[in-house]
Amino acid sequence: MNLISGRLKVVAVVLFVFSAAINLLTIDLASANAQPTPAGCTLPEYRQFDFWLGDWDAFDVDGPTTVVARIHVERILNGCVLQEDYEGADGLKGRSFSIYDASRKVWHQSWVTNRGQLLVIEGVSQAGAMVLNGVDRTTDGREKRVRGTWKAVDGGVRETAVTSMDSGKTWHPWFDLLFRPHKL
Repeated sequence: MNLISGRLKVVAVVLFVFSAAINLLTIDLASANAQPTPAGCTLPEYRQFDFWLGDWDAFDVDGPTTVVARIHVERILNGCVLQEDYEGADGLKGRSFSIYDASRKVWHQSWVTNRGQLLVIEGVSQAGAMVLNGVDRTTDGREKRVRGTWKAVDGGVRETAVTSMDSGKTWHPWFDLLFRPHKL
């Protein structure tokens, strides 16, 4: 009788361990097949810059027939960040990352280039336009204020930029671009 009850105990332990292993495997498989938790970038403010998304050819407003750059803007990182890839006809390549910072209620953009340039600008959506401001430096170290404005226009987006060398007392045009959908 002791031999049979001993064997029953072993069988019971084996069945218990086997059952526990099956349960763990089922939980791991369910976790692996589960959809990722949606990102926290669901506020309407995260979509204020969506008009800029797309594959674009850029033209100087003063020369609307000559492509000066190719720009591709897409959402990355679960839709939280806009990434811009810029390729200018003059060899300038750049990339920007734009994100809405909900904690400060501002848009932030960091722009970097193949020429070692960095520009950090921030701002808000105003009357349907995105207006971002920042401080840049000239090659000799002087402070240069920068303001960029993006606005949806008929058939595209217009980006204008101005600079100030006197702390914003006067502003001068930097560039004025019109983005139109890229044609193959």
